[in-house]
Parts: sequence; structure tokens; C-alpha cells
Amino acid sequence: MQIAAVYSHLNGEEYLLAHRRQLWEEVREIITSIDAWQLKTKISREKRTRGETLFSPVALNRAFQEGFRNAGWREHRTPFWVTADEEILREAQTLPADEQKQRIEQAGLEPIMSYNQTDFVKDRVALEVQFGKYAFVAHDLFVNT
Repeated sequence: MQIAAVYSHLNGEEYLLAHRRQLWEEVREIITSIDAWQLKTKISREKRTRGETLFSPVALNRAFQEGFRNAGWREHRTPFWVTADEEILREAQTLPADEQKQRIEQAGLEPIMSYNQTDFVKDRVALEVQFGKYAFVAHDLFVNT
């Protein structure tokens, strides 16, 4: 594969080039080592492209996970609990996850488990992988990381 575009959030790319060049080179090597043409296995069922062979998002994700995990990158998740009551939610949001749940239950409300997730993290560098246009990229950048 090739890198078609880079969004350098808060000059992240420039930081990597200046301070963590080896990690940036590792990312580039992993991406370019993936042969996307071998992952063109999905048969479209959409009206306009029915029957066409497309790149398989599942296979692409699996290839990225394998490449990054083999290089020591790991997914990062931060769990938290929410509820419909805004006042209780504001009280609980600064607490550790287990205490958030307790506070919500003490108020007689139903706790709903959620989490923030980052695709790959290594040496305090976080990486999100995105294919094509993605409606939730701002959410991933500003909420999940």
C-alpha cells in the first residue's frame, strides 16, 4: 500500500520526523509492506457496483493489525460509564471507571459502559488508521485519543 494522505494533527508528523523518526519509518514500512491487491476480495452487493470486486475492509484491517502488532504496537482502550442523567454524569466523569459505575448505581440509574479506543499505540505515539472518507474522523481525533 501507499500513504495517499496524512493529517498531521497538532503537527504530529513533524514531531515524529524531528523526535521519533524511527517510529515514523516503522509506520511507513508496515504500510508499504501490505499488498492491498491481494486483499481485493469483496464482491459488492451495492446497487451501483453490484458484482464488482472491491478491497475487503475486514482483510485490510486484519493486515494492518498483524503488521502493527508484530512490530509491538497495541490497541488502547479507556473504559468509562455513562447515564442519561446529565448532572450525575458530570459528577461521575472525573472518577475512575469502577467509581463512575458505583456513583450512577447509587443514584438509582442504569450505568451504560462505553470506551475510548485508539487503533495502535507504541512509545506514547498513537496511530489511527482510516480508509477513504470517514464521517467520524473528528470524533476519533478529538474524543478517542
